[in-house]
Amino acid sequence: MSTVAVVPGSFDPVTLGHLDVIERAAGLFDEVHVLVVHNPGKEALFPIAQRVTLLERSISEAQLPGKIVVTSWSVGLLVDYCTDVGATVLVKGIRSQVDVTYETPMAIVNRNLAGIETVFLLPDPANAHVSSSLVRQVAALGGDVAPYVPPAVAAYLAQTELP
Repeated sequence: MSTVAVVPGSFDPVTLGHLDVIERAAGLFDEVHVLVVHNPGKEALFPIAQRVTLLERSISEAQLPGKIVVTSWSVGLLVDYCTDVGATVLVKGIRSQVDVTYETPMAIVNRNLAGIETVFLLPDPANAHVSSSLVRQVAALGGDVAPYVPPAVAAYLAQTELP
């Protein structure tokens, strides 16, 4: 029986840290769904469709191994998506104790609601300080984000006027 995992996130935009987590998840599970979700607690810079496109390009450029499906979900609970695709595991990247504190209650609720377990992956130390919000801020101020994002994202940000 194959194991399906879901790597959810806002990916606004996708960073090298995200790709690291996706790649490692692809090495652990038979099929990985990278799921762009709407986070009501954040104001998105890019529309969901654009984030999906940038993720697909970034994964393709990086030639990540395994079966990886990129899609979005904006209706209902995350565990509903997991149930729909037969996923039994959520994979979350954890950069710091702040992330653990934020993610732990959600992991417990997801397990209680649908029996979905959550696996926390620590980042590659080279990417531990990188967040999408930091990338957005640096890009908006005209800084070079190439060290923090895949080439497809760096090219897109260079061509896009940011607020």
